[in-house]
Amino acid sequence: MALRVLEIIFFLYFASHIPITLFIDLQALLPDVIYPQQLKDLLRWYAAEFKDPMVVDPPEWFKSFVFCEALLQTPFFPVAAFAFLKGSCKWIRIPAIIYSTHVATTLIPILGHILFYKFPVEPHPGPQTMQERWLLISIYAPYLLVPLLLLLTMLTSSTYSPASRSGSASASKSKKKK
Repeated sequence: MALRVLEIIFFLYFASHIPITLFIDLQALLPDVIYPQQLKDLLRWYAAEFKDPMVVDPPEWFKSFVFCEALLQTPFFPVAAFAFLKGSCKWIRIPAIIYSTHVATTLIPILGHILFYKFPVEPHPGPQTMQERWLLISIYAPYLLVPLLLLLTMLTSSTYSPASRSGSASASKSKKKK
């Protein structure tokens, strides 16, 4: 039961990540003319409201993370969403481990940047107070916490264990033959 709840959380995470990546995150990389004005306005509103200048004027290192998101993660999102909606798909274990470790290692520098970087006030104001920094961290934190939870699930769940029942049964049969 608890595992099924986690699988639904993972499904929602991956399914919601598809439109977020395509309509919001990729604006950092793709030409401006691709996006309708409403999506550009939404991104500008978010950046101003939550003081996140990285999305409207991304540093090169941040663009490299978005590039990895576009190239490596986006094709994985529908696959993972399917696997976790279906549930108990052992084949998702290794890809999920790779995904979760990759995302966790990209989120650490982003969170560190938010906490410690002295953001300029103009042209795109970044967080200046600790309250503003923690608010922005709270927006990015689920993209660290859910992958870490996914990693722990893949490493510790007997459902996703690499030694399946049929695999264990065949191994014990072959030992008996010897």
